[in-house]
Amino acid sequence: MAPSDANHTIAFVGGGTMAEAILARLVAEGGTPADRIRVGEPIAERRQVLEDTYGILAFGDNAEAVSGADMVILATKPQVLVPALGELRGVLDSETLVLSIVAGATIAQIHALLSIETIVRAMPNTPGQIGEGATVWVATEQTSQAQRDLAGGVLELLGLAIEVHEERYLNMATALSGSGPAYVFLFVEAMVEAGVRLGFARSVAERLALQTVRGAAIYAQETGLSPAELRARVTSPGGTTAEGLYQLERGGLRASVLEAVQAAYQRANELGRSKA
Repeated sequence: MAPSDANHTIAFVGGGTMAEAILARLVAEGGTPADRIRVGEPIAERRQVLEDTYGILAFGDNAEAVSGADMVILATKPQVLVPALGELRGVLDSETLVLSIVAGATIAQIHALLSIETIVRAMPNTPGQIGEGATVWVATEQTSQAQRDLAGGVLELLGLAIEVHEERYLNMATALSGSGPAYVFLFVEAMVEAGVRLGFARSVAERLALQTVRGAAIYAQETGLSPAELRARVTSPGGTTAEGLYQLERGGLRASVLEAVQAAYQRANELGRSKA
């Protein structure tokens, strides 16, 4: 589903990497005319790049950027969210949909700063920049079905988008899929080092490791089988894979991943409380 209604005006507060990823797909795939997309961005050079590349409208003033918008996407850095929203208080119509992708900013905090009831909070991850992301999102009760459809359509442009009905799942998503790419990158690093140790050139080891991870993920998605079943299928008794897996288990890989995700979740909770 894509937000194909050309009558929607979508404004961004912040013109960074993730904002660009979304607006690029809105223009290329979402059916939204470029002149219906606005960006509030304080850096003049960045505004010029976005205008020249995508044909959208960029403003140095956030209030001017969001004026009359049907949806406002909050895409600032967390540390500048409060002053940025201070510029918008009293500017937005009460029916404007606010979609936040700002890490750690709760619905309650956004509501307190804007006095808006129709809010969607989302946790995307970095692969969303190439349309292969994983996003978990939640909407307030006051958000209409049409607004949910609009938000979901925008987030699906980044990849998989899953709606949940309690905000507490956002911190879980932060720990699992938000931080998850870094866990995968670390695993790939280790595979590359192992390949180099065996005698491969680093460039060859990296290509092999990346394609192995990519292919395994696509294969798992397309077969629909559980990871446990797939692992069993490629593990012959007494074979090389069985020996390798034994060493990974012996080294505590499974427990380390569980502990890593749990630690990231606890940290997400701590950061949320510190901003309350």
